Order: sequence, then C-alpha cells, then structure tokens
Amino acid sequence: MDVLTILISIFVFGIIILFHEFGHFIVAKKSGILVEEFAIGMGPKFISKKIGETVYSIRVFPLGGFCKMLGQDSALDDNRSFTNKSVGIRIAVIIAGPLMNLLLAYIIIAWSISSSGFLTTTVNKVLPDSAAQEIGLQAGDKIISLDGQRIHIKEEIDTIIQQTKDSPIKIVFKRDRTNITKLVTPKFNGERWLIGFEPKIGENNIINVLVQSFWQLLFIMKQVIIGVIKILTFQVEKEQVAGPLGVMGIIGQAYQEGMKASLYIAIQYLLSITAIISINLGIMNLLPIPALDGGRLVFLFLEALRGKPVDVEKEGMIHFIGFALLMTLMVVVLFNDISRVFTH
Repeated sequence: MDVLTILISIFVFGIIILFHEFGHFIVAKKSGILVEEFAIGMGPKFISKKIGETVYSIRVFPLGGFCKMLGQDSALDDNRSFTNKSVGIRIAVIIAGPLMNLLLAYIIIAWSISSSGFLTTTVNKVLPDSAAQEIGLQAGDKIISLDGQRIHIKEEIDTIIQQTKDSPIKIVFKRDRTNITKLVTPKFNGERWLIGFEPKIGENNIINVLVQSFWQLLFIMKQVIIGVIKILTFQVEKEQVAGPLGVMGIIGQAYQEGMKASLYIAIQYLLSITAIISINLGIMNLLPIPALDGGRLVFLFLEALRGKPVDVEKEGMIHFIGFALLMTLMVVVLFNDISRVFTH
C-alpha cells in the first residue's frame, strides 16, 4: 500500500463522508436546528473555521465525521434544539445522511452508464451449443423472469445463474407480446455458468440511463443487504470481512488495474468502488444499532408510537455505549486487516 493509494483512499472516504454528513446538515439547517459543528474525520481538529454560527472542521483521522446539532443528546430549552423539533423533522434529519449516500451512488452509476453504455435483457444473438439454443431462445426475445425473480437488468441474470449453477431453472421471456415459459439448465464454460446468449446493447438516452441507474442501485443495495445478513448470521469467514485497511487495499487495486488500460478507466473503477462503498455506508447506518442513524431512528419511531419521547439523557447514554462497542468492533476488524497484510 503506497502513498498514492492512501491519498486516493482518503479522498474517496472524504467524498462519501461529506455527502453523508451534508445530508444531516442541510436538512437540519432548513429545519431551523442550530448546527454547532460540521466535521469530516474524527479525533483532534486539523483545520477548523467558524462561519456564521457553525464550526467547519477537518479532523486528524480521515474516517468518519459528524454533524453536531444543538441538543442532540441532551434536553435544552431552546427553540433551535434538535430535541425540541417534531418527530417528523428529526426523522428527516437523521435519515437524510444515508439517503445522500444512496444519491451519491445513483449519480455515479448514472454517469458510468451514460459514458459507457449498458447491456439489456434482450437477446441479440444465441450462442451455438448453448442452453439458450436448446430451449429455443431467439434474437429479440426479452427475458423478464428467471428462477421466479423479476428481471430488470443483465446483472440480475448473471447473479442468479451463478447461484443456481447447473440446476434447472424456470425462465420466462417475451416474444412478440407473448410470454413463453421454459426450463433451462445453465452450462459451465470453464470459468462461469452461462445460459449462452449475447445481450443487446441499450439505447443510451436520458430516460434509459435514469431507469437503468435506478435498477442498478437497487441491485447493489440488495447484494449489500444479503452480505450484511450473512455477516450478522456468521455465514462468512473473517477473511472475507474488510475493515478500513482492507477497503484501502481494494481501492488501490482498482486504481492499479484501471491504470493498466488508461487514466480514464482507472477513474471509472474508482468511481464504481466509491458507489459501492457509499451504498454500504448508507445501508449500514440504517441498521438499528445505538450510535448509528438506524439506532436513533428506532428511538424516534418509538416516540411516535408512544406519543412521548424516551428520556434524552438515557438515550444519549445508550448511544454512547453503542459507540464504544462499535469502536471496539472497529479495532477487531482493523486487527484482522493488519493480520491479513502480514500473512500475505
């Protein structure tokens, strides 16, 4: 891991964190909440400047950040305090951070599709001696369902086929306004499982780009959620879980692989990694864990149901304990990253 990799990683993390915290910041500001500090990074201040009533700072450790709002963890008799705003406003402020991460990912995906194009789920050519040829798939057929799952993008087809392997699966495709249902058994070509067709390249207009980007975003979100569930249910090995150092390694590898072709390809690879990390951060922050946005949302929804808030001081203590546990977990994951580096 060289200096350039570290600098690129810090930049990528910084952009993702900036979008996340800006979501909290802008909704809080528009809602009349006093934002005391807007920080990128954690630990001691590296650079800070007070503009108006808010301190804007960059802190020493380039991981994480925060948007400190008046009265967020304590009861204050102030109209601009976070706790004195309605439940709806507070929910909007908290959820805005993760939503901005998803928006960042959507923008990146849309840019990538608009510049590189996309593959559709419509057949352009059937490969000889393939499973597609055996079931009579033809050029112009549009695959709309596979293994009982609705298909919107080509990546969904690839994922389902790799999961089902050589098991027969139901495929539904449209031909001349008629839906045709068949059973298809993917074939292994020495590297991966395939049905055996070349997809048609999509028409790259603004509507198609926006629609494709939406389905791509949902597809990646689904994969992230599946990954989180596997981690929480101990279905993955610890070597498969990457912490900050592991992610930096992935970012560096993406950049180096891209540079083998050109700087433009390297930038595309980095943007793709940025989108995936941003989606991960957005979804992870929505988990119902104290100190995370999802944990705060649990208390707000509980307040909405009860008609009265949980004691602010008690909630603050729960979030503090949650933060301490998260930091402990971070240390464990970081140790795992370091062990992996020395092992390899």
